[in-house]
Amino acid sequence: MGRKFFGTDGIRGRTNSGAMTAAMAMKVGQAAGAHFQRGEHRHRVVIGKDTRLSCYMMESALVAGFTSVGMDVVMTGPLPTPAIALLTREMRADMGVMISASHNKFEDNGIKLFGPDGFKLSDADELAIEALIESEIPLARPAEIGRARRIEDSRGRYLHAVKRSVASDIRFDGLKVVVDCANGAAYQVAPSAIWELGAEVVALGVTPDGTNINDGVGSTALDAVKERVVAEGADIGIALDGDADRLIVIDEKGREVDGDQIMALIATRMAERGSLRGGGVVATVMSNLGLERYLAGMGLSLERTKVGDRYVLERMRQGGFNVGGEQSGHMILLDHGTTGDGTVAALRVLAGLVRTGKRASELCHVFERVPQLLRNVRFAGTSPLEHAAVRACIADAEGELAGKGRLVIRASGTEPLIRVMAEGDDPAQVEAVVGRICAEVEKAA
Repeated sequence: MGRKFFGTDGIRGRTNSGAMTAAMAMKVGQAAGAHFQRGEHRHRVVIGKDTRLSCYMMESALVAGFTSVGMDVVMTGPLPTPAIALLTREMRADMGVMISASHNKFEDNGIKLFGPDGFKLSDADELAIEALIESEIPLARPAEIGRARRIEDSRGRYLHAVKRSVASDIRFDGLKVVVDCANGAAYQVAPSAIWELGAEVVALGVTPDGTNINDGVGSTALDAVKERVVAEGADIGIALDGDADRLIVIDEKGREVDGDQIMALIATRMAERGSLRGGGVVATVMSNLGLERYLAGMGLSLERTKVGDRYVLERMRQGGFNVGGEQSGHMILLDHGTTGDGTVAALRVLAGLVRTGKRASELCHVFERVPQLLRNVRFAGTSPLEHAAVRACIADAEGELAGKGRLVIRASGTEPLIRVMAEGDDPAQVEAVVGRICAEVEKAA
């Protein structure tokens, strides 16, 4: 059964259109509230948000929806997505909501839902909520309408948990760290956590104004943090996205370290300590073949899933893994949280610098990447992947790369894009393959 509203990471879209209107947010609140009202206790939901302008509107609409079906609401203000997952569990709430469109520009917004265990919802829960959205939902009687309140200690609770994710003997004294928060949800907590552990912090992307989230800063716009790391003579740069569930590292030379390298680093150090579970790492089909080869050389596996951190997480839980993530920077460390947490992952990288005494350029470039190329083709209407000519072109490319590389073609779960990725030991062949497929997709689109 297909999903109408939910994508790979909640509901997302352009604000004030489609599924991202205040009216729709209220319906989501009513539907999710009705779905999670189980048992006779007073039901409660925790709502957090990032810094985009439309979060005020979406928050108010969600509060109206939840309270109208009898659920109490606790609002935290701007906090990273992993903080909402944490607070949902700690406060024994029935569910959690994060209002964010992650790495997208401010014009977009989204709604991410968490169950009482702090994990993102299953497909079954999302389908049940979708069915309720399009139905008549019974409203609470006047005396049973929910109450709403803001809490002031949410930031401190999350900061405490983040700092506990590294060993108690670890201090970052002597390290100079550029922290780019994308003018997003971590603009207060991430620099604070790293500074409180002793580092000299140069903060970037920490002046949100409602419209500058992910605008020239953060994990999807790395020029600013790269330049600042080199200019400041910093030891390392940390770049988060709008809701701070992903991380990209910049070494002291201004070079990018993506999620694959970060996973390799963390998994290596945990394997050396005997704390890596599951016999390897879980990542998506987009992770570089070099990571797979590196892990195999260590006697570890790389389990691949569909794109989306929720699928990575599902496989981790099924197989008993405690390290997983995505090349884009989602980093899931199940010993410390139930969803991706860029700040926690950053602290683990900084701890590696302290433990080894190595420079970031030595520590973080763990394996040799296989040449990989990713291009996006925008489309309108039906997916170009349904066209016979596109399918034939893809089949030819798969045959050409057989035994020498990989090809991954997929529709984005959050935007009207076809993503075309190929990798192989011959970069010229990879570029030619991607070019041919993109041209055929553009014709169909």
